[in-house]
Amino acid sequence: MLSSRFIRRTAITIASLAGLAGISIAALWELDRAFPPPLPARLTVSTEVQDRDGQLLRAFATPDGYWRLETRLDQVDKQFVDMLVTYEDKRFWDHEGVDVLAIGRAALQFATSGHIVSGGSTLSMQLARLIEPRESRSLASKVKQMLRAIQIERRLSKRDILARYLTLAPYGGNLEGVRAASLAYFGKEPKRLTVSEAALLVALPQLPERRRPDRNLDIAHAARDRVLSRMVSAGLIGEREAARAALDDVSGLRRRLPALAPHAAYALLPRAVPGEPLRLTIKKSVQEGLEQVARGAAARLGPRLSVAMVMADARTGDILGEVGSANFFDASRSGWIDMTRVVRSPGSTLKPFIYGLAFEQGLVAQETLIEDSPADFAGYRPKNFDMGYQGDVSVRQALQLSLNVPAVRVLDAVGPARLMARFRQAGVTPVLPANQPPGLAIGLGGVGITLRDLVQLYTGLANGGRTNTLHDGTEPAGAERASATILDGQANWQIIDILSGVKPPEGAPQRGIAYKTGTSYGYRDAWSIGFDGRHVLGVWVGRADASAVPGLSGYVSAAPILFEGFARSGIAAVQLPGKPPGVQRLGRDELPVTLARFGSGADGLVQATPSEPAPTIIFPPNGARVDLGVASADATPLVLKLQGGRAPFRWLANGKPLVGLDRRRTATWQPDGKGYSTLTVIDDAGRAASVKVFVE
Repeated sequence: MLSSRFIRRTAITIASLAGLAGISIAALWELDRAFPPPLPARLTVSTEVQDRDGQLLRAFATPDGYWRLETRLDQVDKQFVDMLVTYEDKRFWDHEGVDVLAIGRAALQFATSGHIVSGGSTLSMQLARLIEPRESRSLASKVKQMLRAIQIERRLSKRDILARYLTLAPYGGNLEGVRAASLAYFGKEPKRLTVSEAALLVALPQLPERRRPDRNLDIAHAARDRVLSRMVSAGLIGEREAARAALDDVSGLRRRLPALAPHAAYALLPRAVPGEPLRLTIKKSVQEGLEQVARGAAARLGPRLSVAMVMADARTGDILGEVGSANFFDASRSGWIDMTRVVRSPGSTLKPFIYGLAFEQGLVAQETLIEDSPADFAGYRPKNFDMGYQGDVSVRQALQLSLNVPAVRVLDAVGPARLMARFRQAGVTPVLPANQPPGLAIGLGGVGITLRDLVQLYTGLANGGRTNTLHDGTEPAGAERASATILDGQANWQIIDILSGVKPPEGAPQRGIAYKTGTSYGYRDAWSIGFDGRHVLGVWVGRADASAVPGLSGYVSAAPILFEGFARSGIAAVQLPGKPPGVQRLGRDELPVTLARFGSGADGLVQATPSEPAPTIIFPPNGARVDLGVASADATPLVLKLQGGRAPFRWLANGKPLVGLDRRRTATWQPDGKGYSTLTVIDDAGRAASVKVFVE
């Protein structure tokens, strides 16, 4: 039997040891609290500008000059992570920061060989060294690393430790982190690495300067092969797979990191929040395609010329791609200037809206004849681009050929002020000459507008007459996003139908788009803007200093870029909008007398301005819903009433004449079905009024 004295001594010893252990643990706990590892809540990383899907468009170096992209495990190839853990720290998921077995093995190898054969550092210890660089390779520094690794393991999960290591690991030069290395050495994100690429990225952080492939290709090649051999020994990959990977070339090229959409990226930069990416509405594949097209086109067009492009989703107003200049870094082309936001003369690109208003008011049909001949509008004498005249042409031909005199004749009838009001309604305010009211010259480019605003106007043509405010993510917080009517649906379709018939440039890929070109006075700006059933692309070509470029024109210089831009954008073509119900495209022999020829009386002379007020439809009111019982056999006709105007009058329903000329200010109409209809009256002076009603 044990003596009572021995039992007491044993109990005292155990209690003393327990107390000492408790004191030691408490001391370690206090030391851990007093000297925590330098683990910031967020690492200092490069500011990223991403596209609508989270893909990297551009990154900016950290304040200390490093490319350091924040990395999550879901952004990295799983096989690479498995290879890294197997190569660097095979018990990573099990230890608490220090791998005792690995340290013992390393010590034994050193003792038997006299030099370091393998290291015992865990990934947690390597992270400790990255966040708190050691001053020397002493034993004390190693012990400190171990303690820091234990502290890190208490504060971070294993996945967080891996993510931080993959963000901070050195890869040569000013590259830190696996994402920056993968983009620089392979030109892609590390999500889908080949076995060869993964092995090289595992090998680089051990000796990043010595093994960087852009300077020491043979050494990098050998280091990759050693990793492949180790993976075969560990059973992670097979011998055949490793042999195939070893045959892959190791590129000695270091690429630039993505630098897409530079103008928009720099515009966003002041809003940067550390560790949080900035987001644009741009789609990376579209942006890449448009920038390639712009660079190639500028090189073909000649020195000092630049190219700007904007592609937008007409249904949402999202800008999918925007090129402010052909090359942001080309000083000879003033590449730093964002030409999508610079006010320039739009040439003939506003003509579709002039004719659209005329269609709305019932002043013209597509086959209405209009005179293209010299004309004098109170001293304003417009001339055609080629200085020639066509004589009598249809409205369709006049717009497709972009004839100037017919466009001014129509603008004179619809009114420049009305055109400007419609632009403002759509959220665009063109710049007029100082202290000048809207004049007829605005139809030929005598007004200032930006490429972005022009594309915004054209979103209406692609979207059934409804424009959407453009936005790319650079707008101030809370900026209004509005939708407005630029043309009614029926007039809008007439314009689409005409523009879709414009001949594409020679050799241009067929796309099924409607488009318009323009050239400003003095050959300073060339424009082309087109759309399909959903997307609008605008192109501007010229010099940033607004100097003349002999031979520059919208059709020759800008239109080929438009078609190539659509083709290279990668956006699937969307069919142009179909004809709305009730809309007709009348042949010339089907036109009523008042629509056969525009703006002339029987003698062919321009009529004098009438003294009577313009006609106004007082019933039905615009936007009214009228129940006529059209579904029944005894449907009631609708009585139409007007005030003002000069008799006789002609009424049209959806562009089709109702009755002959009538001097009365009332008429009746029997609709042929349920739905929206446009009713128009034209007086003897050619003035028109229209209302849109819903009949049921």
